Amino acid sequence: MRISFLLAIWMAAAAAALAADYFPPPDSKGGWRNLSDAAGIERLTGISRPKLDEAFRYVEQTTKNGGLLVVRNGYLVYERYFGQASRETAPNSGSCGKSITSIAMGILMGERPQLFPRGLDEKVFTRKYLPQAFPLSDPEMAGITLGQLLAMTAGIRGNNPGYVNGVKVTLDPAGPDGWLAMKDEMALGHQDGPLHTKTLWVRPGGGYSYSTSSIHIVSIILRNLTGREMQQYVEEKLARPLGWGRWAFAYKDRPLTHTPGGGGAALRATDMMRFAYLLLREGKWNNKQIVPAGYVRHCGRLSPFNPHFPYSLQFDVNAGGQVPAAPRDAYWKSGSGGHAFYIVPSLDLIVWKLGGRDEQYDSRNTGLPEPPGPKDTRPGFRATIESNEALLRTLELVSAAVLRK
Repeated sequence: MRISFLLAIWMAAAAAALAADYFPPPDSKGGWRNLSDAAGIERLTGISRPKLDEAFRYVEQTTKNGGLLVVRNGYLVYERYFGQASRETAPNSGSCGKSITSIAMGILMGERPQLFPRGLDEKVFTRKYLPQAFPLSDPEMAGITLGQLLAMTAGIRGNNPGYVNGVKVTLDPAGPDGWLAMKDEMALGHQDGPLHTKTLWVRPGGGYSYSTSSIHIVSIILRNLTGREMQQYVEEKLARPLGWGRWAFAYKDRPLTHTPGGGGAALRATDMMRFAYLLLREGKWNNKQIVPAGYVRHCGRLSPFNPHFPYSLQFDVNAGGQVPAAPRDAYWKSGSGGHAFYIVPSLDLIVWKLGGRDEQYDSRNTGLPEPPGPKDTRPGFRATIESNEALLRTLELVSAAVLRK
C-alpha cells in the first residue's frame, strides 16, 4: 500500500512536469483535457475526488447559484454546477473583473514600455494619462502612481474598513462602490454625492481601501493610451489568444458609457479557468508570453505598493498566512455574489468557485443571450455560510484534496 501511494505521488509529479507545456484549446475545438474517474484522477494528478466532492457540497451551501471547477497539472479534474449555473452560462462575476483590468494593463506595459518610463512608479494624474481628471479635485492626486492605483493605496476613497500599516481605520465618508464607482466622472472626483472621491482620504501611498474607482481609473488610462474601449483591448489581447467563447463586460442595464474597469466580466466557467491558467503559467500561453512574467509574479506576492494589507495588483495574497491551511503562494480574486478564482503555483492548481445572485445571470445585465433549457431556481434557498468565510474555506478544502507525502 505504501508503494502504491509513492507511485501515485511520483506519477503526479511527472504529470506536473509535463503540464507546463500543455495549454487547452477552445471548447469549440475539444477544450480542456479531463479525467473523470476517481482512481485516474488520483493516479495522474495526486488529488482526491472524494475530497473535492466534500468541497463542492460546502460550496452548495454558500450561494444560490454556482459551481466548482478544479484544474491540476493541466487536467480538468472537477466540474460541477448548481442553480442557474452551467458550463454555458456567463454570469457577471463582479469584482473578479478587476483582475482582468490589471492584467490588461500589464500587457500594455509589456508591449509598450515607453509609455511608462518609470513602470509602476509612474505618476499618472497628468494630462498624458488622464486629461479627463483636470482640473484635479484634490491637488494631492498629482502624486498618485500607477502601482498605487492597482494596489488600492492611491488614497481614492473606497469601502470601509481601510487599513494603515495593518490597523483598521474608518473612512468618513467612504467612497462609492458597484457600477456607480465605474462612472468616469465619479471615479475621477467630479461628481458629488454622499459617497464620493472628490478628496483623497489619505495622501497617496498612506493607506489601503478597497476602491472600485481606483481600478476603474486604470481602465481609463488604458483607454486613453490605446484609443480603444478596454473590452476591445481585452478581446484582442486575452479572449482570442486564450480561446474564450462568448463573453462581455456586464452592467449593460446601468448608465455606463465605457467599459466598467472595476468589475463585471462575464465569462463561461471553463474560460475563467483559462484566465487563471494563464496566471498559473506566469503569463505564458502556448509559445507566447502574453503578460510579462514579472508582472504576474508581482500579482501573487506582497506588493511594495501596499505595505498596509495583503492585497497586490488586484489580488489577495496568502504570503502572510491569513489562510493558514493553504499554501503561502496562493493568491485569488473574489467578486460580489460569491465568485472567486484561486491560483496555487506550488500545487500546480487553479480553482473557480462560481457563485452569483439571480440578476447576475440575467441577460439584461450581461448583454449575453442566456443558454436554452430550464433553470434550477433553487426556490427557498438560504445561504448557511457567510461569504467571506466561504471564500477562504473553499481554498482550504480544495488544497487539502491534494495528496501529500
